[in-house]
Order: sequence, then C-alpha cells, then structure tokens
Amino acid sequence: MQKKILWIGLALVLASRLQVRAQYAKQESTYKRWFVGSTFLMLGNFSKVNNPEFIQLNFGYRITPKNVVSFEFKRSIYSWPIGIPWGPSFDAMGLNYPGHARILAPTVAYQRFWWKGVYTSVHALNAFEKYRDEDNKKIGNGYTLYLTFRLGYQLKFFKNRFFFEPSIGLTYWPVRTNTPESFKLVENKWPNYFPFEPGLHFGFNF
Repeated sequence: MQKKILWIGLALVLASRLQVRAQYAKQESTYKRWFVGSTFLMLGNFSKVNNPEFIQLNFGYRITPKNVVSFEFKRSIYSWPIGIPWGPSFDAMGLNYPGHARILAPTVAYQRFWWKGVYTSVHALNAFEKYRDEDNKKIGNGYTLYLTFRLGYQLKFFKNRFFFEPSIGLTYWPVRTNTPESFKLVENKWPNYFPFEPGLHFGFNF
C-alpha cells in the first residue's frame, strides 16, 4: 500500500497541467501567511495490513517567505516496529508486536525555503502512547520523541490557494520510555531510525 501512495503522489506531480510556482514573495498579491493542510499518506488507511487509522491536521504560519513554523496533530495506531526498513520485512507477518500501540502526537515543525520551491524542514513529534496486548487489554502508557528531517519541493496551484509538498525524510527517535517488555523483545531487532520516509503534504493558504 505504501508503494501505491508513492505512485499516486508522483502522478499528481507529473500529470498536473496547471501552471505552478514555488517561490513566495511578499510583493505578490497571492502571498498568504497562514495555511491549513494534511497529508495524502492518509490513503494508507485503505490498507488491509497494518492499517494505521491515521489522521493528521496541519496549521502553519509564514514568518517570512522563506521561514515557516507549523503545528501538526497526528493520531494513529501501529502494530509493527517502526524501525523495520523498506523491503521484504516491512509489515511482514510474524514480525509484528504482540498487540498494538495507539498514539496521540502533537508536533511542531520548522521549514526553510532555499531556492524556488526547494525546502528543508525539521519536525519534533511528541507521541503519547497507549499499549494494548493481543486481547486489546491496556498494558501501559509510554512516550516517544520522533525527530524527522525532510528535503522536499513545494508546488503552488490556483494562484497560490493550494500547495502540494512531496518530500523524503529521515526519522530518528532518541527518546522512548515505558515500552512494555513484550514489545521491546520485538523492537530491539531493528534500529531506532527510519530512512527514506515519504512525505505528501498538501494545504490551503489564506
């Protein structure tokens, strides 16, 4: 399912015949400071394997045309160690947790535009987790700090009313507390980072 999402994102970029611009300037009549948005990765909710039940809402402010801060709220569940890399082990049966974790995750982000629509960003996701066993019984609460570093490009549509931001990222979690031992036994086989994480953000400027 993850591969399908990537192809959808690529198709949105290549198939668009609209005139796009990706460099903001204050003197432009289309310049907007505020935006709301989400991510096309929510299409992963159609997956029958490791369905994340993922929800994301973004709200941001452009301090200057090149400097942007935003707040993101995310909610999801996961049943496989997040450190499993792309490949045959990704979401493979037998490598999942003995249960699942549900997270609520307020996130703060800073985005810097460098040239035209090229940008880098850093996201600090604070995941407050509830762990449940295979019988859906709660077995503990935990916290994880996820740091994601992204490189991407912004496309603007309809006189800067809408934008789309395909990106690639590296996620690293330096802080992880109160993970149940049964989850640790599965998780310790994998690293505490995930490279080449796709990003498919979109939004509405106002």
